[in-house]
Amino acid sequence: MADAKTLTVPKGATGVVVFADGSAVFGRGFGAVGDAVGELCFNTSITGYQEIMTDPSYAGQIINFTFPHIGNVGTNDEDVEADNPYALGCIVRQDVTAPSNFRNVAPFDAWMAAHGRVGLSGVDTRALTRMIREKGAPNVVIAHDPDGAFDIATLADKAAAWPGLEGMDLAIEVTGKESRLWKDGVWRLGFGYGAGEATDDRPHVVAIDYGAKNNIFRNLVKAGARVTVLPATASYEQVMEQKPDGVFLSNGPGDPAATGAYAVPVIAALLTENVPIFGICLGHQLLGLAVGAKTIKMHQGHRGANHPVKRLSDGLVEITSMNHGFAVDADTLPANVRATHVSLFDGSNCGIELTDRNAFSVQYHPEASPGPQDSFYLFKRFVEGLKA
Repeated sequence: MADAKTLTVPKGATGVVVFADGSAVFGRGFGAVGDAVGELCFNTSITGYQEIMTDPSYAGQIINFTFPHIGNVGTNDEDVEADNPYALGCIVRQDVTAPSNFRNVAPFDAWMAAHGRVGLSGVDTRALTRMIREKGAPNVVIAHDPDGAFDIATLADKAAAWPGLEGMDLAIEVTGKESRLWKDGVWRLGFGYGAGEATDDRPHVVAIDYGAKNNIFRNLVKAGARVTVLPATASYEQVMEQKPDGVFLSNGPGDPAATGAYAVPVIAALLTENVPIFGICLGHQLLGLAVGAKTIKMHQGHRGANHPVKRLSDGLVEITSMNHGFAVDADTLPANVRATHVSLFDGSNCGIELTDRNAFSVQYHPEASPGPQDSFYLFKRFVEGLKA
């Protein structure tokens, strides 16, 4: 273990990321002044940093961006996936520059400060990425002080004391608290988010919000559904009161086994009644748990908008957007569940389908935002199937 007490803060350093072993990486702080503790992960996307920061699946995490020019297009009020940035902070290579996009409303560093999020620039983010790939995602503290007055030993103790994401239910902290009818359609330049159609002749999808990105609901609307959103803690009875034609299980943060304590019995009951189900990300993992499979904590996780996934039915490769640190263990799938997709990076499971029920799920984010749209067909498959 490094001796944090002997570390000297370099001249001009106003930001730092401190590891549980007492080692530290210094740079220039931006955004909010203060510190935050969480799991350090990396994201390989080259666009969409505002969507990434506001993805509820990043609750409890600090993002190390591999793309160097984060913040160069500024921020706006439309490119968000939730009301708040749920990522605790971020680390970037280059200093945040002046915005250069006509849609800009506020510079990224000002947006970070307004939302109480800590940023760190001037860091070799590629080296941090290699470290995470080799050693796994560590618990760290990110801190910003304009005077560079850091107590490294205290920050290291804080990182060491944080329990980590394994065993942590974070869906309960990020879910919406009330039932609501989703109203927005997809975004168009010059028009923003149009009003979605919520007519009674559309199939009614009840979406359980474990920490959903807004664009998921918009894509369900685009695919032809009428969408009602329920909190993560919704009971089987509350779901069925909505008279759903199908149920959607959303993405979200934390350990699926912890969230499964209350979510899995609901999903299992829906499966017993043969209610059509479509899940993504955490929803995929929860469906896996509900059918008797197990989930595992990944070494580094998958986060970015360039992840190749093979569709096993025909060998087609989809380029996907991903954000997850847990996965369904394919070796534990029961006989009535088949794997449908697999990661071409590491062979991990990326999709399942029940052979005796109308239920399927994928590990990735078919709605992208940011990222490719190769997998939008999954929304259409689900909604079109409800019309049959």
